[in-house]
Amino acid sequence: MQAYINATGQYLPGAAVSNAQMGDYIGHISPQADRLGALTLRQNGIRSRHYAVGKDGSSEHTASGMAALALKDCLNNAAIDPQDIGFLATSTTQNDMLVPGMASQTHAALGLPPMEIASLQSVCASSMMAVKYASLQVASGEHRAALACGSEFSSRYFRPGKYLGTDVMRDDGTLPGDAEFLRWTLSDGAAGLMIEDTPRENGVSLRIDWISLRSFADRFAPCMTGGVVQGEGDALTPWSHIGTIDDAASAGAFQLRQDIDALYRMLPVWLGEFMRLVDDGKIVTNEVDWFCCHYSARSLREEMTKLATKAGCMIPEERWFTNLYDKGNVGAASIFLILDDLVRSEKLESGQKILLAVPESGQCIMSYAMLTVV
Repeated sequence: MQAYINATGQYLPGAAVSNAQMGDYIGHISPQADRLGALTLRQNGIRSRHYAVGKDGSSEHTASGMAALALKDCLNNAAIDPQDIGFLATSTTQNDMLVPGMASQTHAALGLPPMEIASLQSVCASSMMAVKYASLQVASGEHRAALACGSEFSSRYFRPGKYLGTDVMRDDGTLPGDAEFLRWTLSDGAAGLMIEDTPRENGVSLRIDWISLRSFADRFAPCMTGGVVQGEGDALTPWSHIGTIDDAASAGAFQLRQDIDALYRMLPVWLGEFMRLVDDGKIVTNEVDWFCCHYSARSLREEMTKLATKAGCMIPEERWFTNLYDKGNVGAASIFLILDDLVRSEKLESGQKILLAVPESGQCIMSYAMLTVV
């Protein structure tokens, strides 16, 4: 039995925000921090993105609410009665609540009948976890139709109030580079897809040929973190182990951080996983028509292409499809957004092969998937 992506959809909050406007939304911590932000923007190459917060920091959105809006857009593009959907898988980096899971909240916002659900929480690769879980449910015959989505609301963690007065603020009014990088890189939005057991009669369907996802946490310490206090070396203390909420907040436990040096050390591992799939015959580079790779910054793409070229397994860049520069890095929603934009581009033709790639820096995960246009 096969599984097919028969519809896609997305939701991006508000109008596109330019680089010049970014500080008005995530807030100005200091002139020095703004200068570091400008340097980050030159590295990541992002020109615009969307935020679910207003300039005053308020918001009417939630991650689960945006997920539901994206899936409603998906349902509008589908040729199925929503009552026939039996499964929902959601993915995100940080849920709106500690409890319950995001899938419960998204299900409630969708207003669909009782169904089986799964909440997947990691970083970017949680998107592929959701797609794989949903596709296996359909391919196994458990459900004839399933929804999978990714949603992020990162900007709520980047307002000045999350940093000012905490121990991580430097005397010169700046943040450590591992915190500043993410402030100027991540943005908000949601997207999702519908998976069914047969291709649609009219329009584009994408057959899911295979999905591969592997963790290399046995080789790496956490690289992207939230909810912990960093101590000496690799020591991490969960926020719940700290005496009071105020002490945890003051120590910076609720800030997102990313070790950029560790991120670059993961690149050869991610490429090695690609080469393993080439050796296994799952990827034939000259047969890939579209390469949809999620990456967080232009500088990372440049490094990836250098490594792939040296290894002799480079997919020509004219076959790459990305929306990073216009829609930003939306974490777990990114690969869904890329796929939805590719479908809407009207560039797909029957028989074409689409390779998805989603690396995750959380504690080193690499995921790939092959789709065929039918």
